[in-house]
Amino acid sequence: MKSDLPAPSGRLPGHGGSPRPLIGVPIPVENARWRVWSGEAHLLGASYAERVRQAGGVPVLLPVGGSSEEAVQLAASLHGLMIAGGSDVHPDRYGQPPHAASGPFDPERDAWEVALLRAVLEAGLPVFGICRGMQLLNIVLGGTLTQHLPDTVGSDVHNPTRDRFGLHRVRTAPDSRLHQVIGAEADVPTYHHQAVDVVAPDLTATAWAEDGTVEAIEDSSGRILGVQWHPEAGDSDGIFRHFVGRCAARAAERNGAAPISQLASLERI
Repeated sequence: MKSDLPAPSGRLPGHGGSPRPLIGVPIPVENARWRVWSGEAHLLGASYAERVRQAGGVPVLLPVGGSSEEAVQLAASLHGLMIAGGSDVHPDRYGQPPHAASGPFDPERDAWEVALLRAVLEAGLPVFGICRGMQLLNIVLGGTLTQHLPDTVGSDVHNPTRDRFGLHRVRTAPDSRLHQVIGAEADVPTYHHQAVDVVAPDLTATAWAEDGTVEAIEDSSGRILGVQWHPEAGDSDGIFRHFVGRCAARAAERNGAAPISQLASLERI
């Protein structure tokens, strides 16, 4: 049957007809049920890939379980990497014993996403971390986490209801790229009980909740962005368009670009 829809052009609107950038999205393993089956499945909410595609990128799903060599090979083909939300990062990664409220952990996912982050940072690709993804970015570059926010802020405002996003306001640093994208303040969907504590040396905090919790991190080059909230569950696509635009620019400059310089701190992972 012939389709009435036009064939996809493979080009990125608003970027001079350039090919759409390929953006890696790691996919964890979860116990799940589908149709008549149940068992382990590679599973991530569809909204992550959908928002990348809507912003003009091509999501490339990267199942957990790959090696460091596979990560390096992927980094040579991709134009960016997005790390999604999910389970707590094991505190061994930042030199702390587990808090009673931490976990369950997913060491295999940790290892795969760390390998991917190291590879794409060495390749100079843009990286976008969401919730857990922001926390892992901070850890890989030498920072730490607060393992249970209610101990610090005295409330469950960041994770008010099980299985449902909350909403709270963040303010952005006036001189940040995030400020240019979402403005001085925004109400954001939230669901987390951990957060950045010590910000990694090569990153800067660029947004905060009203209780002082770090809600975003950036680097000086503009290639690294992490947000603690869940923009894939929000109404605005500005952050995704910003990230995909950075990936498109990287695709165009790739042959002559220099890698990100913050590599010494990667050696601790």
